[in-house]
Amino acid sequence: MREENKTFDTDFILIGLLDPNRFGLLFLTLTLIIFIMTITGNTVLILLIQFDIRLHTPMYFLLKHLSFSDVLNSLNIIPKMVSNYISGRKSITFAGCAFQVFLHSIFLSTECLILVAMSYDRYIAICHPLRYPIFMSHRITVLLAAGCWFGGIMNSTIHTTYLLLLPFCGTRTIDHFFCEVPVMLKLSCVDTSQYEEGVSVAGVFLLLIPVSIILGSYGQILCTVLHMKSMEAQKKACSTCSSHLAVVAIYYGSLIYTYMRPKSYHAPGQDKILAISYTIISPMLNPFIYSLRNKDVLCALKKVLGKALSYRNELFLKIRLNAHG
Repeated sequence: MREENKTFDTDFILIGLLDPNRFGLLFLTLTLIIFIMTITGNTVLILLIQFDIRLHTPMYFLLKHLSFSDVLNSLNIIPKMVSNYISGRKSITFAGCAFQVFLHSIFLSTECLILVAMSYDRYIAICHPLRYPIFMSHRITVLLAAGCWFGGIMNSTIHTTYLLLLPFCGTRTIDHFFCEVPVMLKLSCVDTSQYEEGVSVAGVFLLLIPVSIILGSYGQILCTVLHMKSMEAQKKACSTCSSHLAVVAIYYGSLIYTYMRPKSYHAPGQDKILAISYTIISPMLNPFIYSLRNKDVLCALKKVLGKALSYRNELFLKIRLNAHG
């Protein structure tokens, strides 16, 4: 009995996203398909960028970090959600919850900053092509990526440390499918209004300012493209920019609405739906929107698949010759 009480006192209960019925099972299957697509798409992109010398450019270097962040964030959230549904156990330890908050905050804030770096890269490449080798040298690109990860780690460390010091009284039931800062604040039995102001300030630097820079960058890109004489180039650029902006709007819109509202305005249903967009949908879309539609990436993929097919045929031929010999 003492052990059970101790477990109850230190564990949280995750309500989850899936109900134990046929619709829950259908949604679980859909989630697993999206998860596999996310891991596969981003991993393939990382390997292509790593091993194909034609993709050793600043844009693809930043994309590799974006994909890496997406893979790790998906692994941080979805396996636990799925295992809880399958096992019927909804508990998560205090340490596990804190670790999930810490990792999620790192990947979330890092991705916000990487998207800004990517928009800056495209702005320089299209609006100032002659200065591109200077403004986006290898050294500057590495510093940009390192700065994004450093900013994400610092932001996460501050928020996680504060959450660990909060007292959680009464119910430890989290009406969500993973541990996240806004839902954790609702469980605290002390006034967190000052900390919420700190979260809003962090939101300005990690959400509002970045999205403003991204929109400004793409606005300048569109203005430059519209002055081009080639209609084909205009259509291609507009198509690319519109798809990128659609992903940015979904990602930043849901994050701003989630993290820049006071905890009293948070509703569990809304939080879950919004979280789906930036933890499940966006990581799946990023490799397809940003890269796998690109000719360079498709050529690299065809080259790899061609080598794999050639190797398989050679291996099959050797096996047949050995069998007949």
